[in-house]
Amino acid sequence: MDLDRIQTALREAGLDGWLFYDHHGRDPLAYRILGLASSAHVTRRWWYFIPAQGAPRKLVHRIESGRLDALPGEKTAYSTWQEMEQGVAAMLTGANRIAMQYSPRNAVMYIGLLDAGTHEMLTGMGKQIVSSADLVSRFEAVLTPRQMQTHYEAQQSIDEILDEGWNEIGRRVRANSPGANEYSAVEYLQARIAEAGLITEHGPNVSVGPNAADSHYEPTPASSRSIERGSFVLIDIWAKLANDPNAVWYDITWCGVVDREPTARESEVFEAVRDARDTAIALIQQRFAAGEPIAGWEADRAARAVIEQRGFADWFTHRTGHNIGTELHGAGAHLDDFESHDERTILPGTCFSVEPGIYLPGDFGVRLEVDMLTSANEARVTGRVQRELVRI
Repeated sequence: MDLDRIQTALREAGLDGWLFYDHHGRDPLAYRILGLASSAHVTRRWWYFIPAQGAPRKLVHRIESGRLDALPGEKTAYSTWQEMEQGVAAMLTGANRIAMQYSPRNAVMYIGLLDAGTHEMLTGMGKQIVSSADLVSRFEAVLTPRQMQTHYEAQQSIDEILDEGWNEIGRRVRANSPGANEYSAVEYLQARIAEAGLITEHGPNVSVGPNAADSHYEPTPASSRSIERGSFVLIDIWAKLANDPNAVWYDITWCGVVDREPTARESEVFEAVRDARDTAIALIQQRFAAGEPIAGWEADRAARAVIEQRGFADWFTHRTGHNIGTELHGAGAHLDDFESHDERTILPGTCFSVEPGIYLPGDFGVRLEVDMLTSANEARVTGRVQRELVRI
């Protein structure tokens, strides 16, 4: 935990402090931001308050009195619920505007971890609870130079593996191989990912024709569709370094056709998705170059407007992008004005995907995903950018 940085951020935000609270590991963000071991057995509530100025304060149950000993600050212990509420009131004396892992209307689900009852208790004490969303982004999503490097290392390997995957699919199709199917292609990509010293949560996903119209399709041996001459293929592939727990993911999606040219409909959909992606990228880059803030919802709205103008609004069924960090879907700002209204600012030093899509049920789907990294005055795409459908 970087106490000085946190307190500086609190003062800049006009907050009196940041209150962390947990029971049974319900708030993983607290453990990461405070630097606590997430494996600790927590069966009683603990509280940790970082004021904008002054020393932090701890409140722990007597049965688990050592849970916060790794953190600075004066410790108070309680046993009964009455003592706990009195202890919370005492530790917050003089503080009124307090940040917690709370999201109004639960708009940003990654942040909305505070339960309603605890919120009621604190507001009953006269406290104003403010969302910690921007603070979480600052201390959870902003990457170190080494983490950025791990992203680029994964990018170089995955871009090569994807090229090899397209070539292998084409070879198997033209050889009439029994391995020319979605699941076998996934197994090939998984093997190459492991050989490159990378790991992946699950997947990658290889989706053929109508299966590409399911944005979260995952092939199984039973459901696997064959890949043939004339097939439309979507590959979504993601990985990070296996030997670094702080490594950052690289996550991309490309599309192609086997032994033919795209149909007019495929080209129309591809171009709509490509232009939507590029519009969001351009807006983000313009704002960063000008030193102007941009919220996640704004980038989503820019991409969505392009797809709406092309007549495909009903088939763009997810947000435009997600934050990327040590978790594939990280705790920073998402590009989202669809599934939620994400008002968080896209901060310098963060990574995120840009991945609009159009999914035509029973026919095919196109998603074109790139990742971006930001600095103080620049936002850049970290890998290659697909400009036309791959000819496999």
